[in-house]
Amino acid sequence: MASIGKIARRTFLVGAAAVAGGVAFGYYKYKQPLENPLKKGLADGEATFNPYVKIGTDNRITVIVPRAEMGQGAFTTLAALVAEELDVTLEQIAIEHGPAAPAYYNDAALREGAPFPAFDHSMVAETVRNAMGVIGKFLALQMTGGSSSLADGYEKMRLAGATARETLKAAAAQKLGVPAASLKTEAGKVIDAKSGKSLTYGELALDAAKIDPPSDVALKPRSQWNLLGKPQPRKDMPAKVTGQPIFGIDVQLPDMLYATVKMNPQPGGAMKSFDASEALKMRGVKKVIAIDSLYGKGFAVIADNTWRAFKAADAVKVIWADGPGQRDDAEAKKILADTIAAGGGFSLRSSGDPEKAFADAPREKLVEAEYYAPFLSHATMEPMNATARLKDGVLDVWSPNQAPSVIKIIGARLTNLADDKINVHTTFLGGGFGRRIEPDFSDYAIRIAMETEGRPVKVTWTREEDMSHGPYRPAALAKYRARLGNDGLPVAVHGSVASPSVMAGMVGRIMPGLPTAGPDNLIVDGAYNQPYTIPNFRIDGYKAPLSTPVASWRSVGNSFNAFMYESFMDELAHAGKIDPLEFRRKLMADYPTAIAILDRLKTLSDWGKPIDKTRAQGIAFTISFGTWVGEVVQVKDENGAIRVEKVWIVADPGMALDPLNFKAQMMSGAIYGLSAAIGQQISFKNGAPEQSNFSDYDAMRMNQCPDITIEILENSGHLGGAGEPATPPVMAALANAIYALNGKRIRSMPLNGEVSFV
Repeated sequence: MASIGKIARRTFLVGAAAVAGGVAFGYYKYKQPLENPLKKGLADGEATFNPYVKIGTDNRITVIVPRAEMGQGAFTTLAALVAEELDVTLEQIAIEHGPAAPAYYNDAALREGAPFPAFDHSMVAETVRNAMGVIGKFLALQMTGGSSSLADGYEKMRLAGATARETLKAAAAQKLGVPAASLKTEAGKVIDAKSGKSLTYGELALDAAKIDPPSDVALKPRSQWNLLGKPQPRKDMPAKVTGQPIFGIDVQLPDMLYATVKMNPQPGGAMKSFDASEALKMRGVKKVIAIDSLYGKGFAVIADNTWRAFKAADAVKVIWADGPGQRDDAEAKKILADTIAAGGGFSLRSSGDPEKAFADAPREKLVEAEYYAPFLSHATMEPMNATARLKDGVLDVWSPNQAPSVIKIIGARLTNLADDKINVHTTFLGGGFGRRIEPDFSDYAIRIAMETEGRPVKVTWTREEDMSHGPYRPAALAKYRARLGNDGLPVAVHGSVASPSVMAGMVGRIMPGLPTAGPDNLIVDGAYNQPYTIPNFRIDGYKAPLSTPVASWRSVGNSFNAFMYESFMDELAHAGKIDPLEFRRKLMADYPTAIAILDRLKTLSDWGKPIDKTRAQGIAFTISFGTWVGEVVQVKDENGAIRVEKVWIVADPGMALDPLNFKAQMMSGAIYGLSAAIGQQISFKNGAPEQSNFSDYDAMRMNQCPDITIEILENSGHLGGAGEPATPPVMAALANAIYALNGKRIRSMPLNGEVSFV
């Protein structure tokens, strides 16, 4: 069984080599700045200072935000990082996503994903994180995910703004004949207070661009912030509320064709044959082609509008082969259970000797439970779509995606074009949740564009095609056991979690052939890395051989592990006859950040105070993506059905760069998690998913949404994420509240398998 010690020793050597400048990564190359991609596309009278800033002589200031805007507010908060240091207001800037380029690599996603708890700041943990950051730069993957956008941009983008500011001051100093240190910047101007003279950034831009930027600039202390730390109007909202064409599905180009796809309904299955003769007789249909991709096998219909493509696809007669996956849910559960029974798992964190602690445990001190979480769809509001054009040896892809560099990899693989001949235009996303990191919808669009003789083609999936093909949040099964001490607290906890590997699946689809052996910490995230002090503790992870394609889903492994682990903690609290909040408080006594959250949560929710018999509360706590979150859910019995009445959330991200937007993401994450907990699942019958649309995979509706109270603390000292951390604990808190209400312990999601909801 792999241990964290073995992993740490391997990765310590990698990190040491990188930090010492060894040959493993070439430290000299690592330290070199990546090319500024903005230099290639400057307009007349426009200057660039780094990959994040362009300024025109007309005073137009453009800030590049290289992360996808999918409703999480990255467009505004990341731009504010630059604007703060550049001393301009958000009203003075235009924001662009920018090109796909190595300069916009995301090292924080890898750094934050190192297999250590967020509270572990040991030398080994920090060395591995640093090594992962080095790897991140060499991989140069531009992607949005892991709630990492702010952690990644916090220093990079502030430095970009500060460097541009100081370069503009240097240019002004030359023009005014004064020391740069005597000048100040404000609202897009450089001002000489002594003479009263000022120059706009536009007047200085071209001259400033010729000056070598300073190598060492001072960033503003928090006490001098004007934008950061305060709520800001969302820069993407005006376009959204006025219905402007900003999403991928809105793309319109001259001479455009339209297409849709149909893949084998059994994931991974082949297409034996198809007959398109009837479809080709239909009005507007241009062509029907076979698609044989890593992501699916089926066909595409090309037509003169999307509706005609949809209708023609229904007319194609096709014979599908059976897929390689499980035939039904019972088989999936058996594979998960058999995987655990076979042994050979991995453990990333352990303490004491759990086996010895269990060996002589009295039966009355043992608690055992088994939990299950199903496959889940991302269910984005905007169905999968992408537009591609292959013309004159240049590939252009317009795509609502979370990973433009991955699309470049796919484009090069399919067309054999050089990197500089592939352009990725990232639009706004109508929801992502991890689904749009996947390249399948762009892959299909590129393949179809190779058949349209230079004409652009927009490929739109039906909702049914989207929801019934994944890739999905993986199913998972966990077995837990604990030994309680005489004080009611656990002296030993052992968990075994089986799930297909998200990392192996994603890497296999994006970079087939790249080794994916070894532990996948995503399988045990949300269980092994929580701030509970238990003398004898171990969580084992098992890669289950389920072939259904799986991918990142909002909060990834935390989503199912938090439900399982925090439900088990609640079971232990009741078995030990300890109040569930106090139980957690005792086990997390070594972590002041957690204690502050629990204490505030207790006050906000009036935890422990009598309420009428039709109501009850449940609690759960999870650290994920660097943010510590405690949640209390209150439920009400309404004629035998459950209403989710109230939710209280206390979160500590270390620092909230936009408190209002942070709260919006907490609320969004909680509703997303409640939707999954209450009634969502992708179930299988005869090898194919049964759900196909919101009619059988519904989200929480407005009339069901609880009153949500959110409070932010800033004690942790680490900048955590916002988009995902509220999702994991809310599922367990709901299940725990139901137990407190009616004594029914539900160990499988969705919960509506055992209770009804209003």
